[in-house]
Amino acid sequence: MRRPKTGSKASSDRPRFDCSKCPGFCCNYELISITRRDLARLAKHFGLSMKKTEDRFTKILDGEVGLRHRKDHIYKSTCILFDQKKRQCSAHEARPQTCRDYPLGSRCGYFEFLKFERGLQGDESFVPDA
Repeated sequence: MRRPKTGSKASSDRPRFDCSKCPGFCCNYELISITRRDLARLAKHFGLSMKKTEDRFTKILDGEVGLRHRKDHIYKSTCILFDQKKRQCSAHEARPQTCRDYPLGSRCGYFEFLKFERGLQGDESFVPDA
């Protein structure tokens, strides 16, 4: 996606979703990849060594390093960094790059689906069964 040369963001590039109105769909992905740079950012954020950060927050899945999960009441499980009561990242300012980049555009398909379902149900807090 190309940005306009004027230095200002085009209206089509602006996000058309609101993460604060989502129950954390992207945080339930089974593999949320994490790099050494991400680990360093998390280590600094939590005041931990790299080793402790790696031991506490990561897992190996199909040969890739990702964030651990824990059981969730909406989804099967969510990222260990996800605050399940507030339904938001507990380390947002230190989150991994893959989370910073999500959803790779100005639209989030899940958010659009959620808005549609909430409108259909007449309930702004409705969450479809996962």
